[in-house]
Amino acid sequence: MASNWNVAAERHTALHYLYRLGDAVMIAAGGIVMGALYFPGGIRAAAPVNGFLTMLCALAALLVFPAFGIYESWRGRSQAVLALRIGAAWTLVFSAGLLGAFLIHQIASVSRVWSMGWFIGTGATLVVARAAMFRMLGNAREQGINAKRVLIFGYGPLGREMYLRVHQFRAAGYRVVGIYDELTNAIPAEVVPLRTMEEVSTFVHNQGVREIWLTLPMAACRDLSDVVRQFRNEMIDIRWVPDVTSVELLGHRFSEFMGLPVIDLNSPPISGITGLLKASFDRAFSCAVLISLSPLLLLIAVLVKLSSSGPVLFRQQRLGIDGHPFDVFKFRTMRVHREAGVTQAVRGDARVTRVGAFLRRTSLDELPQFINVLRGEMSVVGPRPHAMEHNEIYKELIDRYMLRHRVKPGITGWAQINGLRGQTDTIEKMRKRIEFDIYYIQHWSFQLDLRIILRTALYGWTGASAY
Repeated sequence: MASNWNVAAERHTALHYLYRLGDAVMIAAGGIVMGALYFPGGIRAAAPVNGFLTMLCALAALLVFPAFGIYESWRGRSQAVLALRIGAAWTLVFSAGLLGAFLIHQIASVSRVWSMGWFIGTGATLVVARAAMFRMLGNAREQGINAKRVLIFGYGPLGREMYLRVHQFRAAGYRVVGIYDELTNAIPAEVVPLRTMEEVSTFVHNQGVREIWLTLPMAACRDLSDVVRQFRNEMIDIRWVPDVTSVELLGHRFSEFMGLPVIDLNSPPISGITGLLKASFDRAFSCAVLISLSPLLLLIAVLVKLSSSGPVLFRQQRLGIDGHPFDVFKFRTMRVHREAGVTQAVRGDARVTRVGAFLRRTSLDELPQFINVLRGEMSVVGPRPHAMEHNEIYKELIDRYMLRHRVKPGITGWAQINGLRGQTDTIEKMRKRIEFDIYYIQHWSFQLDLRIILRTALYGWTGASAY
């Protein structure tokens, strides 16, 4: 077996250097071909700096490209990410070449048309060539050529999912030959079942297993440690597939914390740069709405004032992002009254004025919340804020209820355009609304926000549930 590993290692090293040399040749050839197309006498007839730039970038690629992980194994990994890395590496090499021409005071002699054509054409060639190579390798691997033999350690839901994905992505070139699980009898017939660590060790050595995939639940940390220790001296890849789906939180992402890799298990997607972009859109959109609808807002304010005595705006405390309280604004739709706690409005509620009934039915009473958006307390789209008393009640009754407060509350939301508006007089209605809120947070995108805004503008302002 050791000799097989040596042969495989030598073959991998040879291919690694062949890929590197091939990329350098494509870069040099791209500059020469573009020179033949643009310069009347080819690149030799052009200013010497153009040929110098071509050779400099070809040599620089030999050093720079490996740092971007381009020549690592990309089995089962995203080819789009690989294309982005190739583009980034080539951009850096090309920029370094231009900097070199600048430092020797020859940048003015570099042809702009030739250099841009070379940059774009070579970048496209590098990506297309790599995609074609992956396609050829994929076809070979689908026929069983160069397939890696894999052992899955743990055959719970995650282990079964990994097994199915091996068959779904056959071009990745993996073949599951063994599965370790002490309990289940549902192991596929074409795979060898393993019940003890001794069987695993013997099987790995005798069957030429190249990789072990650890798919045990997060609670089995001790078992994970045992496997790593068992094969610490073997030339074998061990992949841990964290079972983050078993933790019913908002989502997860891999990051670095204090110099160590970590998995954030409760990280909402609306954060960082995406959160900043969403906040910028919210403020711009709210400003446009308040300015364009100012005559309507003024008219509603007058009608509310004439309908009954009391303030035009109604304020009530709500829970914002990460549990920070704020005062939400609405046009007042009820007569001024005192009540113990919070009582949701019901159909035919005597407290609601005639003007207020129209405002609630059309959701025009929500328009002042664009002021909350401008203040950074709310978002245009997000989970609707509930009364503080309701939060205290439902957080004990509904699983994951408080996760909706990991993002800013919204004027409209995924639950609202799906008919979950108005009174929530049963736990089941509230539970359904929370499911839609959590779905929105987990699957957030700008496209989804725009879809919700459009649906709200066309259909969402009225409905049988609004009163």
